[in-house]
Amino acid sequence: MTTDAFLADCRARLAFDLLSHTWNAVVLWALRDGPRRPLELRERIGGISSKVLTETLRRLQFNGLVARRAFPGAPPRVEYRLTALGQSLLGPIDAVGAWAFAHGDEVMAAQESGGTATQ
Repeated sequence: MTTDAFLADCRARLAFDLLSHTWNAVVLWALRDGPRRPLELRERIGGISSKVLTETLRRLQFNGLVARRAFPGAPPRVEYRLTALGQSLLGPIDAVGAWAFAHGDEVMAAQESGGTATQ
């Protein structure tokens, strides 16, 4: 196994891919305090459509990061929770969030200058 993040067979690319989807990290973070129903997630997150939330939850479930639990009865009810694997990704998400908090103004300044800011 290689550790070069730029090679096609490197597992680091898998992790980067998981975090590159716009909503993956947000949904994982929203589930950090315990199971949630889809409507609760939409309210907690804000700005995410039902369709995109469903796609994101399916992708996270496919990757073993989220578990889905269906409850019997009418109307049907489901909730989602983090798996142990999903919980293990909260640390890196928190680290990226801390970096964004510390350096967000610098990134926005670079964007506003058209990327012409010097070091």
